[in-house]
Amino acid sequence: MTSRFALAAQRIFDGEAWHEDAALIVAGGLIEGIVKRDAVPAGVAVTDGGSILAPGFIDLQVNGGGGLMLNDKPDVDTLDIICKAQMPFGTTAVLPTLITDTPEITRATIAAGAEAATRKVPGFLGLHLEGPHLSLARKGAHDPQLIRPMDDADERALIAARNTMPVLLTTIAPESVKAGQVKALAAAGVVVSLGHTDTSYRTAKEYAEAGASMATHLFNAMSQIGNREPGLAGAAVDISTFSAGLIADGIHVDPATMKIALKAKNGPARIFLVTDAMATIGTDLKSFTLNGRTIKRENGRLTLEDGTLAGADLDMISAVRFMHEKIGEELDEAIRMASLYPAEAVGQDHRLGRLAKGYAANAVQLTDTLDVSATWIDGNKVFSA
Repeated sequence: MTSRFALAAQRIFDGEAWHEDAALIVAGGLIEGIVKRDAVPAGVAVTDGGSILAPGFIDLQVNGGGGLMLNDKPDVDTLDIICKAQMPFGTTAVLPTLITDTPEITRATIAAGAEAATRKVPGFLGLHLEGPHLSLARKGAHDPQLIRPMDDADERALIAARNTMPVLLTTIAPESVKAGQVKALAAAGVVVSLGHTDTSYRTAKEYAEAGASMATHLFNAMSQIGNREPGLAGAAVDISTFSAGLIADGIHVDPATMKIALKAKNGPARIFLVTDAMATIGTDLKSFTLNGRTIKRENGRLTLEDGTLAGADLDMISAVRFMHEKIGEELDEAIRMASLYPAEAVGQDHRLGRLAKGYAANAVQLTDTLDVSATWIDGNKVFSA
């Protein structure tokens, strides 16, 4: 559906304000505006948008879905499957994420990302390369044999890749990447996130000044807040230019810690939601492999054999529901954490994260109990319950 039409709903949240008994006018995959339901222009077909219509969710860290990990088969078909696996949960823009792997796998992933962008794969926003330039001290589930320092060739490859897709995000550790390299990457438009690092607050601040603008999965695989050393966790909350992804499943971060961080965060950069989803999303898989190691799925957790958390068994609507129902965030703020704030974090808030004139017609239809009824990307319905 790409002709002119309207999505009517009891309530529409445009990213800033609520509109009661309203309709979203869509034409050519873009939003024309929001009007009262009874003010829809004559001749424009009206589709029921249910109880709540909100901006489509944006997930900047998705390692897999639909039974596949990006690491296992880094091609455009896998990117398409990963994006499709998130759509039933309201996600309309995805950064498929490569966990630390070999140079060959990394090159194949970048090539697949360029092809996906050319083909305009629905939901594909770009890539997140999480590693391999991380710290062994905070490796998490990343294979220590594959972690290595960034060299000049790596820097050049990332800069070249940035021009082939809308967003290229990379997670790096100061232990493996020089501040000058971060400056060059940021100047080229690569979004640089600090993560899997034991860095100090002072070094994190230096890297923020060099152009790093994000922290990967806040409180996980990073130096923690201490009485004399705030670490990266403290830097992510205190430094106003740092955005930070948050895995809101109640497993990766304690709810009390989430509340403290949300109250303490200096802006204008925000804390936003990520799923860190793995191959299990949209499936009944009980286990899968990553770099030859088995990851088990049990009681909402994904772990290596030694108990190390390995990604999350989480979808975006569940994260939104958790923030609203368990953490006590207002529904509009929980939705912003899944839409507007990640769009801002990667410089896409001029076209994503809001239901406003000129924006992509990416929307999610929710029931009163915050279940997803339908998902639209560029005005096309890509999921219906």
